[in-house]
Amino acid sequence: MDLSDSSLVKVSVHFVGNKGNGDEITLSKAPLDLKEKDKAILKGPFLSRFSDELNKYAFHHLNSLDYNEVYNFCLQIFADTETFHVNSVNIAKHLYESIMHPKIKPGELYICLYENCLFNDAYVEAIGIYKTETRSNFLDLSIEESEFSLVVREGVEVSKFDKGCIIFPTNSENGFDVLIADNAGKGDEAVFWRDTFLAVLPQANEYFQTNQFLTLTKQFIAKQAPEEFNLSKTEQIDLLNKSVEYFRGNEAFDKDKFENEVFFEKDIIKSFREFGDNYAESNDLEIPEKFGISTQAVKKQARVFKSVLKLDSNFHVYIHGDKDLIEKGYDEGLGKSFYKIYFDEES
Repeated sequence: MDLSDSSLVKVSVHFVGNKGNGDEITLSKAPLDLKEKDKAILKGPFLSRFSDELNKYAFHHLNSLDYNEVYNFCLQIFADTETFHVNSVNIAKHLYESIMHPKIKPGELYICLYENCLFNDAYVEAIGIYKTETRSNFLDLSIEESEFSLVVREGVEVSKFDKGCIIFPTNSENGFDVLIADNAGKGDEAVFWRDTFLAVLPQANEYFQTNQFLTLTKQFIAKQAPEEFNLSKTEQIDLLNKSVEYFRGNEAFDKDKFENEVFFEKDIIKSFREFGDNYAESNDLEIPEKFGISTQAVKKQARVFKSVLKLDSNFHVYIHGDKDLIEKGYDEGLGKSFYKIYFDEES
């Protein structure tokens, strides 16, 4: 994906209140009349949040994509850009009808049409949908004949939209390729934007599968394994390191091979499988026994696989190798725990 040479062609804005709280919706009559320099200013912050093209979503519906509203409105725009504003109104109405939860904030809805976007080795159009809910105060300072005047104005920082997505016309038969940005991250607001309004699901590609399996592995080692098998911190770190090293050292994932190389013991493997089944069910996932490994996902996840042993506020011990070279003990005289570390050289 490369959006640096893309152009912002049209922008329509509507105000969408919370229908469940009795708010109103205000629909514009036509797209904004923007100068080219203003389009260029808007384009940068509107597109900069979508840097991870590997974590793709797609529109879906339990019965048929024919019943997914946003998918069909975008389908009409891609087929005929003259329908852009009419369908931007349809998208705003669909958002308004979808908002019934009291936590969903009212705000402006920006619908954008881009052209010349490089995605999947092709130059295509794209549709951006953004919702701004947070307003800030700005200082408007003017100078005339050495006289200064200051006005405090309220507005929206274009680089800080609260929710957004960008839709590419590729993969149309399976629900398009969709990228999402959401400041809420988790909770009712994020679920609403992704699941209720857009109705999208993650695409089950190598990046997604690698990312999900490493996430469930980390959660098992951090939560269930220590309680069930009384693992020490060094043993947890050792398992985390082995998990990452397996993914770094293989091009394809094999669940049986992974379990035997990382966990060894039958009881831990059995517990891990049960944890994985519960994780998949609670997150509505299907994680295959074998899949190609995404090096990008491994690199991203390795950052959060902590191999650091924190000892009070005095020491941080980074453990990257053999856990048998670090030994824990307790000094009765001092009344303190200690670690004994064996090594050949220091540098």
